[in-house]
Amino acid sequence: MSELEKQQAQEIQELRKLLGFKTRDKSQAFSDLTMYDLEDLVDIDKNFNNEIFNSWFDNTLEIDKNKIEFLENILDKYGQVLERYNEDTLKVVFIGAIIEEVEFFNKELRIGNFYHKNLSYKNDKINFNGYCDFYVAKGLEYPKSPYFFIQEYKPSKGGGDPEPQLLAELICAVELNNWNTIKGCYIIGAIWNFVILEKLDENQYQYFVSANFDSTKIEDLKDIFKNLLFVKNEIIEMVKNDK
Repeated sequence: MSELEKQQAQEIQELRKLLGFKTRDKSQAFSDLTMYDLEDLVDIDKNFNNEIFNSWFDNTLEIDKNKIEFLENILDKYGQVLERYNEDTLKVVFIGAIIEEVEFFNKELRIGNFYHKNLSYKNDKINFNGYCDFYVAKGLEYPKSPYFFIQEYKPSKGGGDPEPQLLAELICAVELNNWNTIKGCYIIGAIWNFVILEKLDENQYQYFVSANFDSTKIEDLKDIFKNLLFVKNEIIEMVKNDK
């Protein structure tokens, strides 16, 4: 969104307030959002400086030998057919299996995995509601504070755009948690992109999207796994510190 467009959007919002318009009462589903919709609702810009990912991706985590064998086996089994899978098959046999191998779920610390679970948030400008494909959150049976999202399990062709849906979920999470930043990931076919969202001010955000990670290539798949492990460890430390 250009500076002129931002100024015009702000002027329209101020005029709406002066005229007594209230927040949109009708909620907007994550699955229906486009980038145009999102930019119409909040001030959000993409930042192309990918140095922000350095501390995340340049981690020194070592993957256990059994985990490497798991990744090699699942890639050997499904790697050549991932592009043909529909959303549900891709989720169950490949992505879900990788998530389970990372083991976000932690009974002792009460950290849970949640698939197709509802999330909602409303303020004076937005009213988001919908089901998230996957997120890690506080709680074992019911999600409370959301920590990390993976969206959208789309097939490689004709599946829509998962980016605005993920960003809307991340916006809900930073507002619900009163955070300034949060991590997420979206997947299109075999390609994974990691995302960082930062809150700059009220209803103002910026986001960063990583380079592609091709899960049909073993080295990329190992990096994907390490990136997820890094997030898992971050969440564990955060929960321990909260306790």
